[in-house]
Amino acid sequence: MAKVNVKDLLNAGVHFGHLTRKWNPAMAPYIFMEKNGIHIIDLHKTAVKLDEASEALGKIAASGRKILFVATKKQAKDVVAKHAEEINMPYITERWPGGMLTNFVTIRKAVKKMNSIDRMKKDGTFETLSKKERLQVDRQRLALEKNLGSIADMTRLPSAVFVVDIVREHIAIAEAQKLGIPIFAMVDTNTDPRQVDFAIPANDDASKSIDIILTTVADSIKAGLSTRKAEKEKAKEGKEEGAETKEA
Repeated sequence: MAKVNVKDLLNAGVHFGHLTRKWNPAMAPYIFMEKNGIHIIDLHKTAVKLDEASEALGKIAASGRKILFVATKKQAKDVVAKHAEEINMPYITERWPGGMLTNFVTIRKAVKKMNSIDRMKKDGTFETLSKKERLQVDRQRLALEKNLGSIADMTRLPSAVFVVDIVREHIAIAEAQKLGIPIFAMVDTNTDPRQVDFAIPANDDASKSIDIILTTVADSIKAGLSTRKAEKEKAKEGKEEGAETKEA
């Protein structure tokens, strides 16, 4: 796994924290200094924590388990969606559906409803509805797609959650904590890093900062997925060789 470069973090503005008056004292170990009323994050510590988190996420991916990415703030939505789609992981970038984790059965029912509407359109049932009913179903499908389309393939609870801005996504954090799901997160100087299992001290308000963190994380997950694929292919080859030897 490639180690993150501190200079690259600096260029992306990862070191810019919040105004000193908005800080959370629990972030003190990760703060390098104060400059012009703003806390500056220690990027050497960011690099260490990012490497630790990336390695752990890579192992989760290698085991075939899912990681749910959560970021509903404007600066993070598109960045997170892009990276999550590249590694085929579920993500939430619209409003967090209450009970997304703690009431997962209900959420799955909503996803199944979306799939049911798709089947109606394929088998022609949709065309038998009145114009008004078709309009209502289309609106329902659009609403479901907007909020849950990105988790349509998540058939079970994720094995980890990655969050951008734990203050904004406090409901997601609380649900993951309740279920004992490991939490990975970017933590800015106004947050409490003790709320998560893997804290990455970083500016969570700038798209460039979020992007470089997510790029590093996604690369590790890609490596984990490649490892899993190679192991599965090796196991398949082994089975085929065994079957050939048995036949001989």
